[in-house]
Amino acid sequence: MIRDRLSGNAAVALAMKQINPDVVGAFPITPSTEIPEHFSQYVADGEVGTEFIAVESEHSAMSTCIGASAAGARAMTASSSAGLAYMYELLYVAASMRLPIVMTVANRALSGPININNDHSDSMGARDSGWIQMYAETNQEAYDNLIQAVIISERSRLPVMCCQDGFITSHGVSNIELLEDEVVREFVGEYEPENYLLKHENPLAVGPYGTSPYYMEVKREQAQAMKDSMPIILDVGRKYAELTGRSYKFFEEYMMDDADVAIVVMGSSAGTGKEAVDRLRAEGQRVGLIKLRTFRPFPRRPLAAAMCKVKAVAIMDKAESFSNSGGPLFNEARNSLYDLPAKPFAINYIYGLGGRDIRVEDYYNIFKELYIVLENDDPSDVYRYVGVRDSRFVDEEQRMVKEVYRPGAAKSYGQNREEYEV
Repeated sequence: MIRDRLSGNAAVALAMKQINPDVVGAFPITPSTEIPEHFSQYVADGEVGTEFIAVESEHSAMSTCIGASAAGARAMTASSSAGLAYMYELLYVAASMRLPIVMTVANRALSGPININNDHSDSMGARDSGWIQMYAETNQEAYDNLIQAVIISERSRLPVMCCQDGFITSHGVSNIELLEDEVVREFVGEYEPENYLLKHENPLAVGPYGTSPYYMEVKREQAQAMKDSMPIILDVGRKYAELTGRSYKFFEEYMMDDADVAIVVMGSSAGTGKEAVDRLRAEGQRVGLIKLRTFRPFPRRPLAAAMCKVKAVAIMDKAESFSNSGGPLFNEARNSLYDLPAKPFAINYIYGLGGRDIRVEDYYNIFKELYIVLENDDPSDVYRYVGVRDSRFVDEEQRMVKEVYRPGAAKSYGQNREEYEV
């Protein structure tokens, strides 16, 4: 084991060097630019045998990976924000063609207004494109996830998006434990696809026109492949734990065994949340945290079981979906509780948009509000914001919430709310 200090981007580039992919298609965009920059130096120094293709756009970067993967090569890339949005069409193409491409996303807010700081709006905008999505809390996890993603992708025949928080982990430097090059290459092995374009013994077409009699079956197969990837993710995580001592599943439970209330969160914000949990535990508060690592496939049943250990749960979204019913993580996590007879109150908190800080004190307030929910036996408004400056509309909204959700007023919610929305 090698100990070092690296940024998340440098750690990802190093993992790519150790994997030694056949093709990397690259176009720069902040904050993922350092990944192809570092990797191109490895190429120039002759440390990898990769064909590094500097293209004219992110759309072309993904096109390059699609062509290479279809031809039987191991292909990788990296992007962020508007770059990810620019390759949006190709994300669907790669997934529908069942190509095992691995891409690191250094998460960054999407315009507008223009913003280069972190939230999850870019990858959440692509959540239904058919890619497996994994989120890293730390630089260590960004490194570990990428290595595992290669095997997960090739065994499931689905592309994998490895997400880390832009600037927070992508540029922040921290201690990290690295594997030796030969250990990584032995772990991921050689890529040996069964069928590919350049296999002359079995000519085939890739990406044909999908007419109505066939298109729906393709999508059904993609959905089944996503479901079937769940045991693969767990199996690869177990093998990686045997190699490194670091265990990875769909999510991590932190102080959940005897918790009354808990937070569900993804990415680097989990670290701040754990600090809040530690401090409140020291004060005698029974609070916990669930850090979701795998958003696609969504671990519906195991996550629901974990949330049901507590009486109230705050589900944190670093992206807004403008659905009028909460963020994307909230809607899926809360939906997973729907059929259960005994389930916790579930409250959504939108936070951190455009790089807005989430502080330990913010988590204190969230936990306090969860206890208030328990005291009143009423969830109040389940769609909330953290750390936003109130506008006149928000002030009016809060006034209505206090009126509608005063203790004992739950039965009048429907009538009052309907009148307010009209």
